[in-house]
Amino acid sequence: MMDPVEISADAGLVAVGLATVNFCIGLLIATRYSPVKCWPHRQFNLFWLHRCTAYATIAATLVHPILLLFVSRIRFRLIDLLMPVWSPLQPLQNSLGAVALYLLLFVLLTSFYRLKIGRVLWRRSHWLVYPAALLLFIHGIFTDSELHTGHADLLDGEKVFVEICLLIILAGSVISFRLRRKRLRVSA
Repeated sequence: MMDPVEISADAGLVAVGLATVNFCIGLLIATRYSPVKCWPHRQFNLFWLHRCTAYATIAATLVHPILLLFVSRIRFRLIDLLMPVWSPLQPLQNSLGAVALYLLLFVLLTSFYRLKIGRVLWRRSHWLVYPAALLLFIHGIFTDSELHTGHADLLDGEKVFVEICLLIILAGSVISFRLRRKRLRVSA
């Protein structure tokens, strides 16, 4: 039987991978990428895929801390998950992860009410994914996923995966920013 710590770490890695995919799809949407004009040269609903990966990301992100309630060697309480400032191990890193989750939940909630709150306010709230992603990656890189020493091994395979996902998002953001700036320059 697998240890809840291992399952929680795996859920966290799944959340990071899904968040990276979702972020990249969002960047494609922001740059007005057309799957009909470009690859795969057929009708494909990017918004649907963006929505599905967002829901899966939120689900994996919620499962990740909930599993810590079942760890026997370190006693996590529900308050430690909701307000990780009092977490028994790595309170700063866990607090950053919790803030990232709360920001993602806020973005998801505002997306449900996009039509009611208006496009301008919704779009401004959607920009919160950038600080949420930053906090998510800080949490993922600097947290001891095995819950032993409280110090992360930055060259561990799990950490390298998170670091690669961070580099993908940074590169995609820079490319997206340049494409949007170029499009604005051409249209002006």
